[in-house]
Amino acid sequence: MTEKTAKNKAQAGGVPKSPPVKKPRKRKEPSPLDAVIDEMLGGSTSREDGERVYNALKKRIVERMLSAELTHHLGYERGEEKPDGQPNHRNGSTPKTVKTDTGNLPLDIPRDREGSFEPRLIPKSLRRLDGFDDKVLALYARGVSVREIRGFLEEQYQMPISPDLISQITDEVLDEVSQWQQRPLEPVYPVMIFDALRVKIRDEGVVRNKAVYLALGITREGTKDVLGFWIQQTEGASFWLRVMSELKSRGVEDILIALIDGLKGFPEAINSVYPQAQIHHCVVHLVRQSLAYVSWQDRKKVAGELKAIYKAPTLEAAEAQLLAFETSTWGKRFPPIVALWRRHWDHVRPVFQYPPEIRRGLYTTNAIESVHMQIRKIIKTRGHFPTDEAAGKLIYLALRNIVKKWKNASPHWTASMTHFSLLFGERFSPEA
Repeated sequence: MTEKTAKNKAQAGGVPKSPPVKKPRKRKEPSPLDAVIDEMLGGSTSREDGERVYNALKKRIVERMLSAELTHHLGYERGEEKPDGQPNHRNGSTPKTVKTDTGNLPLDIPRDREGSFEPRLIPKSLRRLDGFDDKVLALYARGVSVREIRGFLEEQYQMPISPDLISQITDEVLDEVSQWQQRPLEPVYPVMIFDALRVKIRDEGVVRNKAVYLALGITREGTKDVLGFWIQQTEGASFWLRVMSELKSRGVEDILIALIDGLKGFPEAINSVYPQAQIHHCVVHLVRQSLAYVSWQDRKKVAGELKAIYKAPTLEAAEAQLLAFETSTWGKRFPPIVALWRRHWDHVRPVFQYPPEIRRGLYTTNAIESVHMQIRKIIKTRGHFPTDEAAGKLIYLALRNIVKKWKNASPHWTASMTHFSLLFGERFSPEA
């Protein structure tokens, strides 16, 4: 404080304040563990020494925990007298090496004389701690090849990894796939979408384009879920009938709307198991099939004419647009397009019962096409799969990652529920 400032405060009747006294910071007392670590490090600050100390501590901690498990199993501490009636006792240890996130961890597993001790921390059959398998499966699910996974793990853990080990880890998913494929389903699905994609799989020495059937359901809450997938030689209505029967056996009692790609005999396959299901033909597939008759330079114009049909506000307007197309120059030039739409019209017209904002999700299979696109992105580097099981493992892991992102219902689902209640009555109940 300056002399002038002190004088002014004295004239004002104030007393100058003394500067605050800083309290000395309380020194943190080192813990016994800190002393042990300092002793083990010996003043070294290198990364290698830090890893050596970390691995040594982890080894000691795991072995102490295993020793505590054995003590609990025997009922007395090391060095104590055995309780009366306890014939069992400690019997040394067995060396064992397990793979961890930081590399190999050599351990001395304690054992008992009778061989009845079953450690829970490191079970007898365990060779890899949690985290190692998760890394392998995460890489595999993203389409990384076994060779690339092996290179990554050997570089990260600085230890040899065999391809058989990676295959063994991924094969453990097969039981999970089987359980997932047989899990019970909900009794009613307002919307179910069916489609298939092609995957190259070796079969009897020949690489074939096999069909992977997928069923995607939209629940009463509006959330999506993949209900299952099936691998078969070709796509056909007869196998879709088997899929419907399996869905029935897994608890699906009713499907309000089934959205399909227009495969011949598919509507009959669905209605034979779910006679009340309303069949919707995907208009994107219908337009795609229509444009196959049109040359490249005319496709944009014809697509615009067809869009006027399925974008019509009412069924009457759509039928008028179809008639207009039939009598137009394009209709006379490409009569197979008119015949195609007339043939599938009974499965196009139901969508016009719904307002445009709801209709958008009921006349295309875009939801399942998006799943196909993500699966293709993952399997495109594979060339072909050696077996159906190998393809199933990767497809399942890919689907598991895809479904994790599906959390919320469509913004228009609340309005959809109102229309479902009006059109389907007691068959649709959001509260069920």
